This record gives sequence, structure tokens and C-alpha cells, in this order.
Amino acid sequence: MILALPKGRIMEESAALFARAGYDLSPVFADNRKLVHECGALRVLVLRNSDIATYVAHGAADLGVAGSDVLDEEGRELLEPLDLGIGRCRMIVAERADQRIDDRSLSHLRVATKYPRTTRAYLQRKGITAEVIKLSGAIELGPLTGLCDRIIDITQTGETLRQNGLVEIDTVGEVSTRLVVNPARLKLDGERIGALIAALEHALA
Repeated sequence: MILALPKGRIMEESAALFARAGYDLSPVFADNRKLVHECGALRVLVLRNSDIATYVAHGAADLGVAGSDVLDEEGRELLEPLDLGIGRCRMIVAERADQRIDDRSLSHLRVATKYPRTTRAYLQRKGITAEVIKLSGAIELGPLTGLCDRIIDITQTGETLRQNGLVEIDTVGEVSTRLVVNPARLKLDGERIGALIAALEHALA
């Protein structure tokens, strides 16, 4: 089976969970330059979080570990059998603390985000008309430079927002890390993938 894992802290927490489920992923940490690792029953691909869903959707990986924020943004037809309970945070809306906005009186609202699809869906639910600006990093800089009026981003503690003079005004949703599976691969290799899901479920319990 081929497992796609994201780089960074989520990979470390995922490896600990997989170890409790009986899958040793320690070879992944032996050489951080390698992107493909043989870990017994699993071949592990080390990817950017934003690429996990693409690899699993196209069958280059049987299953993967990815944040629900990325999965919702990608909108792929993938199975999400387990919430792994790691990497929990919130997707929030924030604006400058010293320039609070009444969106009903503002003729042209601009919102910067890494998540344009999710942001448009949120704005539609709220009945807010706004221009959505896609950014890749340093989202907090947007309102400080006049690029945008608000941002939509993920946060754990809100400390980065506070340090940059921003205040949270709404929650878009809760975010956590999920196990995702390619539906076609599950049909072809259901016994082994099902056993892995069951082992992880037991480890979580």
C-alpha cells in the first residue's frame, strides 16, 4: 500500500499514531532528503499537505493524511473514514482591530485567503458580496498593507493575529487531520486497506 504523508509536525504525530496501530514509519525520519520510503507493508510518500489529495485522487497513493481545510478546498471525491484527532485548529475571519468594518456599508469588500473555494462558499452562506484575493503566505500582512479588508485563515491560538493587530470576528469551521482513501483503490485492495483503517481506529480508541 502507498501512503501519502505531509511534511512537518503532522507527519511526526501521524507516525506516532501509526506506530500504535502496528505500522512502523520510523524509516521516514532516517533521511529527510528522500521523498519515498519503504516502511514494511507501507511505501510512504512525503509530500506537501496541499498535494496529498491530488496524489490520492489520481491513484498515485492508496491513502493519505491531510488537513480537512485542504480537503474541503480541493473538493475531491475521496473517502474520509477517520478523523485522526491531530492538528486541530479553526478556520477564522479576521480584520484590523483598529479599523473595524461594517460590511453592509462598505461598497467593495476584499478578503484575502489561501482558501478561495472555501471562502466563496462561506461568503455565499453569509450573503456577503466580496472580492476574494488568493495568497500563498503571510496572510496577516494583507489588511496591514491595504491589500484587503479581511482575511480567512487557520489559527490554533490566535497569537499571530494579535501580534499583527488583527481581531477574530467569525469562525468558518473546525479543522482537523483526516485519513483519506481513494475509492477505487479501496475496491481493489479492500482487505489490506480495511485492516489498516481498523488498526488506526483501535489505536485512536
